[in-house]
Amino acid sequence: MSATADPADKSNPAARLGFEEGQIIQELGYDEDCDQELREGVEDITGGELVDEDYDDVADGVLLWHREEDGDLTDALVDALEYLAEGGLIWLLTPKKGRDGYVEAHEIADAAKTAGLSQTSSVAIAQEWAGTRLATPKAQTARPKQR
Repeated sequence: MSATADPADKSNPAARLGFEEGQIIQELGYDEDCDQELREGVEDITGGELVDEDYDDVADGVLLWHREEDGDLTDALVDALEYLAEGGLIWLLTPKKGRDGYVEAHEIADAAKTAGLSQTSSVAIAQEWAGTRLATPKAQTARPKQR
């Protein structure tokens, strides 16, 4: 996924997430503490509104807002995979270090691994939030066993 906006464009922090016009992005874990500028930036790039947890069709990407008190991160990641298109990305958004709800980096790494995801990058995406890019493993071609 490549961004339609210039990733160096400071006016839209969501450009760093790599979403494209026309994509459907599912948002999970929304609460009043979420960064509205980031949410609106994603909508500006994709040209559509974010869909919520009630969406039951395939999404091209997921924004998962998660705080320490939100429960088991592995479960949240597995839930985020339910309607994610093959090759889609999950952006895990957690409060920055020192903020209420901060999630330790090793907890993110462990949960991602358990959920079958690869952690590919981390960015400070908003004033209060850090983003961790999680990818599904590339589909492997099945080869018949040789005897």
